[in-house]
Amino acid sequence: MEKVIKPMNGYLALLLSLLLLAVAIFCFASAGDSPLLVVPGIISFIACIFLWKGLMIIQPNHARVLNFFGKYVGSVKGNGLFFVNPLYSTLKLSQRVQNLAVPTLKVNDKMGNPVEIAAVVVWQIQDTYKTAYEVSDYMTYVRNASEAALRNLATGFAYDNIEDETATITLRDGGQKVNELLEHELNERLKNAGIIATEARISHLAYAQEIAGAMLQRQQATAIVAARFKIVEGAVGMVEMALDMLSQKDIVTFDEDKKATMVSNLLVVLCGERGAQPVLNTGTIYQ
Repeated sequence: MEKVIKPMNGYLALLLSLLLLAVAIFCFASAGDSPLLVVPGIISFIACIFLWKGLMIIQPNHARVLNFFGKYVGSVKGNGLFFVNPLYSTLKLSQRVQNLAVPTLKVNDKMGNPVEIAAVVVWQIQDTYKTAYEVSDYMTYVRNASEAALRNLATGFAYDNIEDETATITLRDGGQKVNELLEHELNERLKNAGIIATEARISHLAYAQEIAGAMLQRQQATAIVAARFKIVEGAVGMVEMALDMLSQKDIVTFDEDKKATMVSNLLVVLCGERGAQPVLNTGTIYQ
């Protein structure tokens, strides 16, 4: 469990060390006249070095984990000059926000299609005790946990609705929801190391190269079918409206054969990709 402590101010220890250094220099300089001053000079110099060993400068958003012969003493999170027991061993940790770009991974989505996916993770150390003692190398742990979380996310959802029409969330259309799920997955994995993921976003998503061409053709075909459906749906509505208006206004009366011919011609004109070429009939409608 993390224990935050506040050591004594280091300026007093620094001043005392400078005084001891001055005494040591004076003793060594006067040793020619009085050899007995060598011993206090050596003691003063050793005491000065001992005090310097206990001085500790901590920058903003940094922390030090203190250890005394294998026993956790506490963590210092304040910034400034401090003095601690010179026998303490210290571990420097940065509590600044850091970014990790997870490299592009090739994984199979929920439907078994190979996809390429990458992400950017924003993380920060919160519990210095866990970061220092629960994992051997927290940087490697963050990198491996991020890759594992990204793989798990990619295998849990389909790339898009083409493969899974009933899917409510897909990797391509999930947007913020997919990012939130990735962030939650990361926090579940990183909490063992005392690290929190403040943000996680998909930075790259695409089908793998071996199936990218086929999937592109499939998407294009799906888009064409959807567009054709809309065109036919609109054309049928326009033909129905035209027949109703001609009948209501009693402009012309068609028998069933001519009505079928007119419907066929109108659908050809409305659904055709090219402009229709009109044919002028100079005789009667039955010629």
